[in-house]
Amino acid sequence: MARRPLPRILSKDSAQIARMQLARSRELARTAADSATDVLHPLITVTRGLRRLASAGRRRWVDTPKDRRGPLLFLVASVILAVVLVPYGPLLAVITLMSAAAWQGRDRTPPAPEGPDESQTVRLQSLYDALVPYFSGAEDPAPLYAYGGEWEKAFPAHEFDDTGRVGQLVIRYPAYFPDGEPDARARIEQLLTAKAGRGREYHFTWDEEGNQLTLTVLPPLPADIPAQHFVTAPGETVLGFTDPSEVHRTLPLSYGKERIDVPPVVWRTGVRSTEPHLLAMGHPGSGTSTLLRSIALQALRYGDVLIVDGGGTGEYACLTGRDGVLAVECALPGALASLEWAAQETERRLIAINLARQAGDPPPADARRPLWILLDRPSVFTHLAGSEGRKDPQTLLQVPLRHGRAANVTVAVAEQFDSAEVLSDAVRQHTRARVVLGPAAPRQVEAALGAPPHTTPVGHVPPGRGYARLGVGAVHRLQVPRTPDPYDDATSDADRQAVLELLPPRATAVEAEPTDLTKPAAGRAPATAEAAG
Repeated sequence: MARRPLPRILSKDSAQIARMQLARSRELARTAADSATDVLHPLITVTRGLRRLASAGRRRWVDTPKDRRGPLLFLVASVILAVVLVPYGPLLAVITLMSAAAWQGRDRTPPAPEGPDESQTVRLQSLYDALVPYFSGAEDPAPLYAYGGEWEKAFPAHEFDDTGRVGQLVIRYPAYFPDGEPDARARIEQLLTAKAGRGREYHFTWDEEGNQLTLTVLPPLPADIPAQHFVTAPGETVLGFTDPSEVHRTLPLSYGKERIDVPPVVWRTGVRSTEPHLLAMGHPGSGTSTLLRSIALQALRYGDVLIVDGGGTGEYACLTGRDGVLAVECALPGALASLEWAAQETERRLIAINLARQAGDPPPADARRPLWILLDRPSVFTHLAGSEGRKDPQTLLQVPLRHGRAANVTVAVAEQFDSAEVLSDAVRQHTRARVVLGPAAPRQVEAALGAPPHTTPVGHVPPGRGYARLGVGAVHRLQVPRTPDPYDDATSDADRQAVLELLPPRATAVEAEPTDLTKPAAGRAPATAEAAG
């Protein structure tokens, strides 16, 4: 008896083909609906007119006093009798009725005004005049930009929002403009940002072949998406959310009482990752600690977490004693002991994996379990260690940073811009995933990410808003999910409950045993500050 083949799980390619077929089907259905509307347009117009005539007759009957309704009925009946008795009367009556219905059923929507109005014309002329010094040349025989010139040829397409400000603008510029130079582009983008309206984020697309610049106003990213379980695979961490046009993936999220699909910025870690470590920069209050807290909650689903908090404000107290949290250190002795243990644990994992490969066996389970090292403001410990004559904790990160990918060890560092020069060379070289949060100058963003963003930073942004770049990829706008400290009095009840639901249960208390940091053992938590002292 022949067996029926089992249904195949859709692969990535087949799923993409299915999405393309679904999109093609929707386009065909939309085209068929538009064609049917065009064919049935006269019938729709007459039907709408008959309905309006019937409504008018009903209103006239209701408004007529009761003592006059009898004569009115007699008059209507007389007219109908006369129409019936007149030769070709019924035909003429039907033609007259259809004509009246077609007139009453016509589309009465006022036509959209062609071209910009007076205020919009003034705005476009102002933009044109401001670009003249940059896009004009003294030796150009037919300049596209000239004093007293017209903007129609320079701006082939334009759109305005409801407030009357520019929403999108296509700008033509002469071929001799040095659009390949970053400084020349930056001057034009800064000028357009000031003239088109401050306080908004603009996206600039330079078409060097066609000598066109497209300015687009970006809508603000949602800043009130709470922390929650994200639908991701092991080794994937959601840094935040970005624009739909930047990524080809969406995540289903709970947004209040609704379910929405939001495009995420996914950071992939592990053995095959090209960006195994992360560096987040920002000013105080920009949301870097929120980002590390969000990463910790996601990492605890599949691995262990070691937290070193240089700020000393108790931002990670909610993670103390939880399952999978090896330690939360806020003092210099505990930070040194924990990071020394992490370096030795990385070496132990490398040796175990190497021995397993030489024997032809899979790596042991304790070497495959991800280990996350999260450091918030390590520059504070660097200053303390220098004043006390101790070792800089950042020197202990060299082994996890250099060999962490092979040992399933991931390092995430958060630092402020005013202490960026204190970061060690190892941290700068091995953190290929970069995040910049909060208001920052374009040069600061470019220095931190290694590439300038294609949008203009705004002066006032909510916490957790910024930019992200993974390796040599594109620069994305980023909004970190709302993950505040649940023990903070300023945290709302809804946000506090959302974070508490993501926390793992409390670890079972065990009797303390003496530890020896010179002999790291698998699965043992690092020594605390008291044990190190």
